Amino acid sequence: MERIVSWLHEKNPGLDGPIGTEEDLIEARLIDSMDFLEFISLLEQISGSEIDLQEVTIDDFRTLDRVQQRFLTPAPAQAG
Repeated sequence: MERIVSWLHEKNPGLDGPIGTEEDLIEARLIDSMDFLEFISLLEQISGSEIDLQEVTIDDFRTLDRVQQRFLTPAPAQAG
């Protein structure tokens, strides 16, 4: 998550202070349409998995909590 927060601060040099985990990154304009594909690429690098854009919605990228839950938390192992 640290790399994501650092990236958001790099893209928003006027941003002071921490980014709340429930802050709407899109409404707050911390991620705009020009940076969105770069953000997805960063998530793919961090998670080690490709993101299929047909299997996600904009809400999956809306908050740091949702990004953590959707892309950076391993899926629980299924009992066999």
